[in-house]
Amino acid sequence: MTNIVNEITAANEAYAADFGNKGDLPMPPGRQFAILTCMDARLDPAKYAGLAEGDAHVIRNAGGRASDDAIRSLVISYKLLATKEWFVIHHTDCGMQTFNNKIMGDLLAGSLKTSTVDASGWHDSNAGGGTTDGKYIEWLAISDQAKSVLEDVERIKNNSMVPSDIPVYGYIYDCKSGKLIEVPEATAAGAAK
Repeated sequence: MTNIVNEITAANEAYAADFGNKGDLPMPPGRQFAILTCMDARLDPAKYAGLAEGDAHVIRNAGGRASDDAIRSLVISYKLLATKEWFVIHHTDCGMQTFNNKIMGDLLAGSLKTSTVDASGWHDSNAGGGTTDGKYIEWLAISDQAKSVLEDVERIKNNSMVPSDIPVYGYIYDCKSGKLIEVPEATAAGAAK
């Protein structure tokens, strides 16, 4: 058992001891909205969006991208749990801007060990064998944050399972200031109809 396991279980014991009436929260989010955002550990949607437990659905993946699975979650959020508004929130200094499909495929072909990065780019140890399977995946890397937010909002809005009356707002979280910066083109593309 690692130290992390001990820290997590101790934190959970303290949390559960002060759980109060949170067990009575209803399944649908109380504020009826969902956020699709990045899994980056520097982002705390509860803090940057003023959320309490039970307020909203928060869907996280690498880059906060509108992957098939993210759209699946948003559709469930609406269809079964009555959310009425959605936010796509990417962020500055995102790791998804540091590679592309070819780089990731090559790194995985080299080995399954953790890669390193420096000023000259990504490097792999090439130890222990790899796989070519990564060359056949769309990794949804990001070259331009505002453009990727717009692409994701459009992908969500153009999905046949998404009702036209759900607004989808586009933002970029600034990791240096903590501010949400609207991407006006994305919000316009995501307008309810």
